[in-house]
Amino acid sequence: MKTIGKILVPIVILSILVITCSPVYAEPTEFESIAPYAMLIEASTGRVLYEKNADERLTPASITKIMTLLLAFEALEQGTVGWDDLVTISENAWALRVGGSVLFLEAGTKVPFGVIVTGTAIVSGNDGCIAIAEHLCGTEQTFVQQMNKKAQELGLTNTQFKNTNGLEAEGHYMSARDIATLARYFINHYPKILEIESMTEYTYNGIRQFNRNPLLGVYPGADGLKTGWTEEAGYCLVGTAKQDGMRLIAVVMKTKDEAERLAASTELLNYGFRNFELHKAIEADEPFGEIEIKKGKKLTVPVKVAEDLYVVIPKDSQDDLIFDIKLDKDPVTAPLAADTRVGTVEVKLNDEVLASAEISTAEEVKKAGFFELLFRSIIEFFKSLFKIS
Repeated sequence: MKTIGKILVPIVILSILVITCSPVYAEPTEFESIAPYAMLIEASTGRVLYEKNADERLTPASITKIMTLLLAFEALEQGTVGWDDLVTISENAWALRVGGSVLFLEAGTKVPFGVIVTGTAIVSGNDGCIAIAEHLCGTEQTFVQQMNKKAQELGLTNTQFKNTNGLEAEGHYMSARDIATLARYFINHYPKILEIESMTEYTYNGIRQFNRNPLLGVYPGADGLKTGWTEEAGYCLVGTAKQDGMRLIAVVMKTKDEAERLAASTELLNYGFRNFELHKAIEADEPFGEIEIKKGKKLTVPVKVAEDLYVVIPKDSQDDLIFDIKLDKDPVTAPLAADTRVGTVEVKLNDEVLASAEISTAEEVKKAGFFELLFRSIIEFFKSLFKIS
């Protein structure tokens, strides 16, 4: 027993040393999505947490409708249309003519714009997309031009629309990265879309239909956003969920069936929530550092940022963040009023810039008097004489 004790003691000590000397946080675990095309981003910062073949141009199917709905929300915001405005349903938007997933709009009827938008979002109505387009732009073709214009504005370099609903058409494509970018823009600018997209069912014209998003009611915090399927596109989904104050957006494309689509989306979101966190690196209007001031009554001045600065980092890695201040002019010279811009700060982790912001002085710095400056220069002179090189 004594021999065993002698052996165990150094083992225990070694174990303690390994634990205490190990890094504070663990790097995110290795991960490979089962989806052939995938993208995972954090919504507020846009930081990419995972990507796989994310720039390939693919048929997006009904995920196209995110752009159609975005333009509808923009029109509502601009006052071009009202939520209760009546839309006359044309022969082109007639459900029996359009086919696929429909809201069951009937030609010749008048339907409130908000009803069409809501139904299109929840039950993925192909007919609703055409009705929205014709009401806002006169024809679907003119509306598609606006869709492509908006895509360019958002920097969607691997996107081209040929219709409003995603029915298969030559030259109609999006990439997983572009879909994530579009979804992030939509959610951040018009969060009301999530109130609609999180509804699990919708009844119009006496017909009850269900939201096809498999994450709703299944994945914690899931509240959107859009599914898609055609023979060419396979099973697609841009899903979003929010947990512990962090919202993730996951895109999977061309999965083989509904089960794989759900599994791929779930594992992407799990990877993000388990390995990363949204961290407030700098609080607005609170001094977080200081810079040297030349010719001032004070030798330094604290600096601040105007808005909270958040970063997405591996869990428990906040102590490894570096705040790199870059001054507009060096040295900074007094006098300086409070709230004077003096440069920028970059928040870094392992040499990667996670975020940046302008910095300004947190307080006023008055210029030192003549004799004070003279005294300082004499002190500096004598210091230099005794400085050891």
